[in-house]
Amino acid sequence: MFETVFYKVVKIDGDYAYLVKTDTEEEPKLVARALLPEGIMEGSKLKYELMQYELYE
Repeated sequence: MFETVFYKVVKIDGDYAYLVKTDTEEEPKLVARALLPEGIMEGSKLKYELMQYELYE
């Protein structure tokens, strides 16, 4: 049912971050930073699971 997806933060622009899936060549996804863990920066790796983002590695 719920899929685990891995993202990389490619750009931070004010209150938003651009994420790309690590296993595809899709366009970046724009996500409000309020939904992301504190302390992210460009290059951070995120895991999205059960409707939550968390830092990994």
